[in-house]
Amino acid sequence: MTENTGNEKLWGGRFTESTDAFVEAFTASVNFDQRLYRYDIEGSRAHARMLAHTGILADTDRDAILDGLDLIEREIEAGDFEWSVQREDVHMNIEARLTALIGEAGKKLHTGRSRNDQVATDLRLYLRDCIDAAVSELNRLQTGLLELAEREADTLMPGFTHLQVAMPVTFGHHMLAWFENLQRDRERLLDCRRRVNIMPLGAAALAGTSFPIDRHFSARLLGFDVPAENSLDAVSDRDFVIEFCSDAALVLIHLSRFSEELVLWASAQFDFIDLPDRFCTGSSIMPQKKNPDVPELVRGKAGRVTGHLVSLLMLMKGQPLAYNKDNQEDKEPLFDTVDTLLGCLRAFADMAPALQLKSDNMRRAAASGYSTATDLADYLVRKGLAFRDAHEIVGNAVRIGIDSNRDLSEMGLEELQQLAPVIDTDVFEVLSLEGSVAARDHFGGTAPRQVRKAISRARERLG
Repeated sequence: MTENTGNEKLWGGRFTESTDAFVEAFTASVNFDQRLYRYDIEGSRAHARMLAHTGILADTDRDAILDGLDLIEREIEAGDFEWSVQREDVHMNIEARLTALIGEAGKKLHTGRSRNDQVATDLRLYLRDCIDAAVSELNRLQTGLLELAEREADTLMPGFTHLQVAMPVTFGHHMLAWFENLQRDRERLLDCRRRVNIMPLGAAALAGTSFPIDRHFSARLLGFDVPAENSLDAVSDRDFVIEFCSDAALVLIHLSRFSEELVLWASAQFDFIDLPDRFCTGSSIMPQKKNPDVPELVRGKAGRVTGHLVSLLMLMKGQPLAYNKDNQEDKEPLFDTVDTLLGCLRAFADMAPALQLKSDNMRRAAASGYSTATDLADYLVRKGLAFRDAHEIVGNAVRIGIDSNRDLSEMGLEELQQLAPVIDTDVFEVLSLEGSVAARDHFGGTAPRQVRKAISRARERLG
């Protein structure tokens, strides 16, 4: 078993024996938290500047630290930085390298801070950028949906409830429904960002520091809105991680539902759309197959992200204040959630505007299933009948249509008048698919005119 002396650790002075090699590897996080390097360096730059600003650190030491951090960042980005498990995490690896480069000044950087507030600050800086990237991809996807909705504002398709044909709608209206789902996701992420953008730096281990630091100065340098109010809460809070993962899980739930529709619509049984080849794969044994792999995979990844959310909730449920080592387990679920979310959003933003519609098939499907039955009931109500009476009359008409294998629009006037004498020739206007959707000409309705108005409002909301 390979051992190292405890004094090689930056915290090793109190220890009389070395860390067991297995325990060293078991407790290390550098293999995954090194992705925080840029944010760790950014936070260290601000901390060094603050220490010099308050007179705690000499300007010459500050300059040496800043130069050293610049060099370390270049080394990491060039792939020349040597990461060590013995140094545990991204913070200790960078600090050890800084001290090796600039000597005594490197040891002074940690004045007035702890790894506890350091990692919390790094996570918030990282997550702030991730939210911005996710919102940008959401914006791109929503813009693509609006373009698709505008192109297909008049295209007819069946609207479903219980996956049964309910009423005719326009494809543009359907795309706007997904736009609204994603708009709520976008608003939730932006709201989450406000709570992410609070600075823990300066809380130190848990109680603050005896040095005369200026936390507001650091917050301004790092672009935080405010420093965290309470030092205990600052280092132990992971609500912002859980909130982001909850928001991400909702995005993936929405994309999963959208994916399910795309999978159904691309099937031979529906045959509403054709997914471009670049978003599909074939079968190793069945030459005719064109599998909708991208939406299927997105549908599967929704469970993965939901699992990470549950994992983080369970991680925090039993922790007393303040920081505990348990919190090292927050990073891998968070990192994978970020990667999964951004990947799925990118895939959808590329794929959705490229959907190829089979409008004739959609129209035929909308014409089946007696989708204008409600229009006939509304027509009877406008002729003076109570809705419940109209409902029963239309139900009888549908039964006759089923028995004779005819749609309501295929019945003759005299036949319909036997069910309700008030019916006149104008009934066939409401029994047409175009008449049905055009009649729903109100705010939020499926009429093409309203769809175009909604698209215009949606573009304003996106900014």
